[in-house]
Amino acid sequence: MNVFLIGYRGSGKTTVAAALAKRLGWSWIDADAELERRAGKTIKQIFADQGELAFRDLESNILADLVTLDRHIVALGGGAILREANRRLLALRGRVVWLKASPKVLQARITGDTTTAERRPNLTGQGGLAEIRTLLAERTPLYASCADLTVDAESKPADELATQIIDELQLED
Repeated sequence: MNVFLIGYRGSGKTTVAAALAKRLGWSWIDADAELERRAGKTIKQIFADQGELAFRDLESNILADLVTLDRHIVALGGGAILREANRRLLALRGRVVWLKASPKVLQARITGDTTTAERRPNLTGQGGLAEIRTLLAERTPLYASCADLTVDAESKPADELATQIIDELQLED
């Protein structure tokens, strides 16, 4: 059994994964960091060198490996849910938690993260709030369709979100 955290970039998946793993005594992994480690380059470089399709293939391959783990908290990339095969894998191998936040909160977090511009590409050419709104319009139904639990990740600290997730999914603490 694993817990997979999904949501848009900046929703707090990595931070909540660390807090949740600490509370449960489980291991945790950031799927994007693992992808970059295996590829030897940033996501932005992968997009520039090979394109989005190659990135999504690599993302799916990493996910296929990560779902074989047990008692792990996995923070997934924001677009990991785009492929139906990925959504099926998540449903088979654990519980899925959608960390949800408004476009304005996401934008503030993304612009406040100094590593985002170096590591993450713009996906629509729009950038900023327009891109967030466009991609959320596309992804929200997918996040909702595969989430066992949706939590408001706008204002609560990671420790409170971890407690909420443990309580609502009835995970052993």
